Amino acid sequence: MSKAMRIHAQGGLDVLRYEDVEIGRPGKGEALVRHTAIGLNFLDVYYRNGIYPPPAGLPLTLGNEAAGIVEEVGEGVAVVKPGDRVAYVGPLGAYAQQRLIPADRLVKVPDGISDEQAAAMMLKGMTAEYLLRRTYAMKPGDTVLFHAAAGGVGLLFGQWAKHLGATVIGTAGSADKVELARAHGFDHVVNYRERDFVAAVREITAGRMCDVVYDSVGKDTFPASLDCLKPRHLFVSFGQSSGPIPPFQMTLLSQKGSLYATRPTLFGYIATRGELEESAAALFDVVGKGIVSVQINQRYKLADAGQAHADLEGRKTTGTTVLVP
Repeated sequence: MSKAMRIHAQGGLDVLRYEDVEIGRPGKGEALVRHTAIGLNFLDVYYRNGIYPPPAGLPLTLGNEAAGIVEEVGEGVAVVKPGDRVAYVGPLGAYAQQRLIPADRLVKVPDGISDEQAAAMMLKGMTAEYLLRRTYAMKPGDTVLFHAAAGGVGLLFGQWAKHLGATVIGTAGSADKVELARAHGFDHVVNYRERDFVAAVREITAGRMCDVVYDSVGKDTFPASLDCLKPRHLFVSFGQSSGPIPPFQMTLLSQKGSLYATRPTLFGYIATRGELEESAAALFDVVGKGIVSVQINQRYKLADAGQAHADLEGRKTTGTTVLVP
């Protein structure tokens, strides 16, 4: 038996259940992984509260990313072996001491990167990777706006984007978060509780505005985010921490300057084994070289995942957070 944090219904914090689960042995193409660290993400909240439906019904073990040790592999598995340090993002089921997982979703963790770092950066770091390398191929001289700059993706994104030569503008909701973002690559950080971010971007850019806006906030920053863009440039919506963007007419994009808009997800960018390995390798490379620093700002026991969710929803966390089995 192993312990897991599961839900039997979607809803508030009270639906979380820390309970015994039967694991079994790995089947064909599977690996049994003993977790050493588990990443916390807003995606976990969306699956718990019902914004996202459970893909395989209920009960559901939450969590999309973790790191650990391979304990056993099933028939036909060649990409990993028992004893390997591994990490992954998806499928759901990370909030557990042990789990079975398709082995082709695992990547080996290089020496020099800790299990906690790996668990904390897989989803957030590979999200930063696809946003700045593939959704929009960032280049020197670009000016970008990133909302929630002091969040888990934001702190990784800021460092990476600055390394690529961009001017990086962020938004944050407190003085402490403003300073944190500035320490992680952001050239300018606007406290959105004190100042209109569109006016701030216009001033910072001398009216030239941005090549791309990255928005994981949703309802609270739309449609103002569109006003921060140059004509014919790109709005990237990749989350909705304040709630979904309300339906809008496509003509709004023409009215705001013939804009482009996209709603990508990480799993659309790592669907194949090759894409997964390429994304992970790019992430491990910049972390291993010290270009991007992964700092664990909060730790909770797996059994205390409810408190972790409460703090995340209350915007009391910064950067990356791990659950410890």
